[in-house]
Amino acid sequence: MSWADLDKRGHILVVDDDVENVRLLRDMLKDEHDVSYALDGERALEIACNQLPELILLDAAMPGMDGFQLCAALKSSPLTKNIPVIFVTELSDPQHEQQALDAGAVDFIGTPITPGIVRARVRIHLALMRQTAMLRRLTFTDGLTGIANRRCFDETLEREWRRCQRPRVTIGLIMVDIDHFKSFNDHYGHQAGDACLKAVAETLAESVGRSTDLVARYGGEEIVVLLPEQSLRGSRIVAERMLEAVRARAIPHEASKVAPVVTVSLGLTAGIARPECLPGLLVNEADAWLYTAKNSGRNRVAGSTIEVGADCGILCDTCTMRARLLGLEAGNFQAG
Repeated sequence: MSWADLDKRGHILVVDDDVENVRLLRDMLKDEHDVSYALDGERALEIACNQLPELILLDAAMPGMDGFQLCAALKSSPLTKNIPVIFVTELSDPQHEQQALDAGAVDFIGTPITPGIVRARVRIHLALMRQTAMLRRLTFTDGLTGIANRRCFDETLEREWRRCQRPRVTIGLIMVDIDHFKSFNDHYGHQAGDACLKAVAETLAESVGRSTDLVARYGGEEIVVLLPEQSLRGSRIVAERMLEAVRARAIPHEASKVAPVVTVSLGLTAGIARPECLPGLLVNEADAWLYTAKNSGRNRVAGSTIEVGADCGILCDTCTMRARLLGLEAGNFQAG
């Protein structure tokens, strides 16, 4: 996110069981924002988790899950807790306003509503949310490389794993290590090593093709790539593209035992997101394949031939070992 993003069109979710109220709010906002809607709390929660709108306009009095319950549910979920909620409702006495704010809302607009006030408050809260997100992003950026840091990766992995559990789709993961990086530092010096690490990080970030993909510094010269909703086959394509891109950068490495230029080793895996699974084990699996790539001569990609957890549906120690054994029987994927 940049300063220019502060003025872009927002994605607003309107939640109200009255269709006329939904139309009214949509007509007020459609010229400046993209507007989705839900007519009940359960559907609103599903849309919020899947689409992650930037702002939610919420009625308080709805059948089933009312607005106060929905707001509390949104604020209790790691996926949606940072989405600002504005109540727009006929329940306009101070007690209901207090109840809405206690549930986690950022504002409360009673009816009858004034279009100009609604548009102004939406504009204000979108700007505040985006400024907060930009500052938050700065705390999640690695100071040397400019890509995401370890904290950002850990939180994003947890969030994406939860988000992908509903459709139970596959998440790809790639662990990357610069080959003989210590020798590079010893030969060229640490300033050159920092420049090399930054160049490799930039190259890897340029090699992913979707805004949802995340390239982060995991530690030292290790970089991790998170690929939400990406199959094992798709993850291999990304990994191979990264391997070739780093080679093509042609950063001299006279101290390397692999090639005269900087190269990387990559380990990849993919796992099906399930509620009973532990996403951290996906990292362990990719890390194991990274060591396979390094022990097999470096400057290559190694990975499983099956999606982890695909046969028994559980990503656990037993399943991980089983997946690796099945991969060995099929002839583990390696590309150099």
